[in-house]
Amino acid sequence: QVRLVETGGGLVQAGGSLRLSCVTSGRAFSSSAMAWFRQAPGKEREFVAAIRSGDISTSYAASVKGRFTISRDNAKNMVYLQMNSLKPEDTAVYYCAQGTIVSAVVANYLYWGQGTQVTVSS
Repeated sequence: QVRLVETGGGLVQAGGSLRLSCVTSGRAFSSSAMAWFRQAPGKEREFVAAIRSGDISTSYAASVKGRFTISRDNAKNMVYLQMNSLKPEDTAVYYCAQGTIVSAVVANYLYWGQGTQVTVSS
């Protein structure tokens, strides 16, 4: 059983920064694609960023590109999301996800964390 645990959420003022972390217990972490999604109240879960296993190339949603950075540490089974220049519209529960391919589609990810709340005040 693969378990993902996110940490690092919190309350921050607009323009501030947060760094989310996700640790996974899965043995296949180094060969897995990892991603961050988010879900605001009353909205669908949406793609934020993803990182490949091999060449560690990255992909971002247009709404966060240039402000957020995804990275990973295969030795520690960790994936990170550095969030800068935060906006009130970034407020959501952020989820870490693990899958076999980089994708913006929720259904393509096999394992999910429980989520961490990020609240950006104006």
